[in-house]
Amino acid sequence: MGKPVDIAIVVIYLVAMLAFGFWGKTRTKDSADFLVAGRRLGPTLYTGTMAAVVLGGASTVGGVGLGYKWGISGMWLVVAIAIGLLALSLFFAGPIQRLRVYTVAQMLSLRYGVDATSASGVVMAAYTLMLSVTSTIAYATVFNVLFGTGRTLSVVIGGMVVMLYSSIGGMWSITLTDMVQFVLKTIGVFFLLLPFTWHRAGGFDGIRERAGDAVFSLTSIGTDTIITFFVVYSFGMLIGQDIWQRVFTARSPQVARWGGTTAAIYCVFYGIAGALIGLAASTFMPDIKAKDDVYAQIAEAILPVGISGIVLAAAVAAMMSTASGALIATATVARTDIKPMLLRLVGRKPEETENPEVDVHSDRRYVAVLGIIVIVIAALLNDVVGALTIAYDILVGGLLVPILGGFLWKRATGAGALAAMGVGTLVTLGTMAVVGDVLANEPIYYGLVASLITYVVVSLVTPRTSADVLQVWDDRLAGRDTTEVVRA
Repeated sequence: MGKPVDIAIVVIYLVAMLAFGFWGKTRTKDSADFLVAGRRLGPTLYTGTMAAVVLGGASTVGGVGLGYKWGISGMWLVVAIAIGLLALSLFFAGPIQRLRVYTVAQMLSLRYGVDATSASGVVMAAYTLMLSVTSTIAYATVFNVLFGTGRTLSVVIGGMVVMLYSSIGGMWSITLTDMVQFVLKTIGVFFLLLPFTWHRAGGFDGIRERAGDAVFSLTSIGTDTIITFFVVYSFGMLIGQDIWQRVFTARSPQVARWGGTTAAIYCVFYGIAGALIGLAASTFMPDIKAKDDVYAQIAEAILPVGISGIVLAAAVAAMMSTASGALIATATVARTDIKPMLLRLVGRKPEETENPEVDVHSDRRYVAVLGIIVIVIAALLNDVVGALTIAYDILVGGLLVPILGGFLWKRATGAGALAAMGVGTLVTLGTMAVVGDVLANEPIYYGLVASLITYVVVSLVTPRTSADVLQVWDDRLAGRDTTEVVRA
């Protein structure tokens, strides 16, 4: 059980998150408000919310743990995320924002003129759902230590808070809570944990004297691992629904481009800070078995009461920002892509409504139901790393080529996109089965190569995408068509 003051600080934080949920509700009038904050976030809110959603538990608790084990080289996971966000912001955020869509699958249908691309929503929903589950399990471990509650009750407490504030006010609530979480993470990592840990370790000279120069090697984690981080996480940043949905919230392409670039630069420093905290801790707390426990154990062991509570709240904030962003992304894909696809499969026409109040109530139900599903899975599942790796590999192996190809290659066709999705996904899963290790590097490489070859060959041997479809696409990219893509 944690210290009473620390417990009080985290409880206050959780209550504040619910209060921001109700504040966000006052700004939510229709589906555009609920799902993409009305597409009107300015530079400050956009930068903060983007940084918050990409820097989750893996970047915060995991980043410190990697620094503890590998020294400064532990920064590469977060740096890979930052590079992906930088590439997205500089080269794709403007065009994505101008498309006026809600999901990645809608972008694919718009570009290729093929409704079957909505099947990509199934892959995307699996990815975002598992992202929310892993984040839920991560902050539940903090509650377990802090409150002394069991694992299941910890999952339920945290999961209900996220589900409630996300369903009450949608993206507006999530944006407001993300800003609080962004401030908390900044204070907790840069202004508290980093200086306290380095002071305890004796600064640069003290660390070098105890640990030698090895902890300052940039490649000690392994070149193969660094490359895989970039392939999986940098490319994942380019195509994830949870990231795209934040791009949709920007009020202009310029905000999306430069706000995202600022967030990416912040992420680089965040990754370096996490690795420095971990490597410093390794010199005076050398016996921590599980690297993911390093963050919380440092906070409890060396920080004064109250300050440790803020640092623990920062860790919870990092995980909750990812969990809530992934949850609303899952709900958006489920309602916008998966439900219409299932209705078409059974011969029914997807219904349309222009009643904003009905739309918002429906959106809330999707978030609430999926939030409960996340809680149940998180309570039942133990090995989430494997499940999340599978989801990430399928996302990148199956969807990266058709999505980026749609922006970069005019000759690409819907048949090529569908074939690339299918082949990339099957090769990725097949290689996992053959190798017998879901954490291996080969599946993602083989899946990407197979997807690219299939995409090019099938596109070249099939009829070009119709001029009408490409004209609509070009008008969208140029900002000449600013109407919303219709949702079911």
